[in-house]
This record gives sequence, structure tokens and C-alpha cells, in this order.
Amino acid sequence: MSAYDEAEIEGSRAPLLSHLAELRSRLIVCAAAILVGFVACFFFSQDIYLFLVRPFQMASALSSQTQKPGPFDLILAVSGVIHPVATHTPTLQATGPLEIFFTKMKLAVFGAVVVTFPVLAWQLYRFVAPGLYKKERRAFLPFLIASPVLFFLGAALVYFVMLPFVMWFSLSQQVTSTAVNIVLIPKVSDYLDLVTKLLLAFGLCFQLPVVLSLAGIAGLVDAKQLAGFRKYALLGIIVVSAMVTPPDMISPFLLAGPIYLLYEGSILCVRLMQLRRKREDALI
Repeated sequence: MSAYDEAEIEGSRAPLLSHLAELRSRLIVCAAAILVGFVACFFFSQDIYLFLVRPFQMASALSSQTQKPGPFDLILAVSGVIHPVATHTPTLQATGPLEIFFTKMKLAVFGAVVVTFPVLAWQLYRFVAPGLYKKERRAFLPFLIASPVLFFLGAALVYFVMLPFVMWFSLSQQVTSTAVNIVLIPKVSDYLDLVTKLLLAFGLCFQLPVVLSLAGIAGLVDAKQLAGFRKYALLGIIVVSAMVTPPDMISPFLLAGPIYLLYEGSILCVRLMQLRRKREDALI
């Protein structure tokens, strides 16, 4: 090996070690943030769980009334606009000695990731920012803001629309007769698994504009390609929505409708970015 090769290897080794050291420091900050978030969420885990149970509570309260509610009544009840009077308190059951404790642990982990997401996203941005041009950093930064906003919009749709409807539909399947009574008593862990599954499914699906816009910036897709792919995208959205939502006739469309609108919005965003890029190239 020549002296030039050895000098080149030594020159590349120093930046690599500095990047690894910075990565370690970023990971330490992320781990510390998640740990703090976990402790805080575990301390308030019961309050958080009661908050998540509210859609089931409102659906149960409305289902117990003689006049059956409509879907709009469920949304108003969860939002606190109307206050239905329940004839009974809904019950959830725990079938294992430590089920409630482990449910709180899972809830604390999930809550910690959600609460500390801004910190995690900022650490990711600070790690990759030195390798980006100033123009690329300006283009990348708005997506760090749009991503959590879209996630919480998806979560709001789950909490105020999807969960009340799913719980109301499930309660409507109960059987009460002189021969047998079949009542819905969800498990504590099963209810949390349903909530987290729906929150993640809607939150991640609502990231579609971010993903497609970044792909447009990278030059992987353009507005014309996305518009021509529209019918296949609609089919894929319906299939994915059916896979990640409960098995009823309405839930998949409650997800597919907003996602398709976001897809159309993504086409508009990519088209606007292309027009802006053309204007900037014309000025050069």
C-alpha cells in the first residue's frame, strides 16, 4: 500500500469516527427523552387509559338508551357536546394477574414515543442536516412540522370517529333473549391493542403526502406520474384500509376516503414544487 493510499484512508477515518460519535450522542439524547417520556406516561397511565376508553364509554352510554343513536350523535358525545346518561357503567376485564400492569407498560412505551416524537425528529434532522445543502435543508424542515401534524390528524379521526363507531357497532351485536345473553366485555389489553393499532394505521397512512412530496423533491416521481397512477393508488388504498381496520363495511371507507384526498393533495404539492423548481432554474 502506497503512502498516498494510507493518507487517504486516515483522512476518511476521522470524519467517519466523528459521525459515529455524533450518532452516539444523538442516540443518547433520544434514549433519554424516551426514558423521561416513559416515566411520565407510566405515572399518568391510568388517566391516559381512561381517556382512551371514553369512546367506548360514550358508545355504551348511547347504546343503552331506548332511542338508538346515529353516527353523528357518537361524535358529539365523544367531543363533549352532548352528555348521554348511561344506565350502567361499561366494564372491561383483565384475565391475567399482571395484565393491567403490562397494559400500563405498553401504554407508557407508546405514549413516550408519541410525546417525544418532536425530539426524535429534531435529532434526526440535526444529524443529517450537515450533509445537506442549504436549499435541501429549507425543503426538508417543513416536513418535520407536517409529519406530526398529519399524524395527530389521523389520531383525531380515530378517536372522534373510528373508535366510537367501532364500539357502537360491536355493542349492537350483543344478544339479549330469554334463552341466552351475549354481552361485550372487552379485555383491558385487547382494547389497548385495538386503539394503538388504529392510531398507528391512521397516523402512518396520513404520512402519504410527506412521503410523496419527498419523493417528488428527490426526483423519483412527478405529478404526471402520480395522476396517471391514480386508479391503481385508489385500489391500493382500499386494500390497505381493509387490512388495517376492523372487519366491518364502514371502517375501511372511513380510512380510504381521507387517504385518497391526501393522495390528490400530494399530486398538487408535487406539481407546485415542480413549478417552483422550473422558476428557480429559469432565474439561474
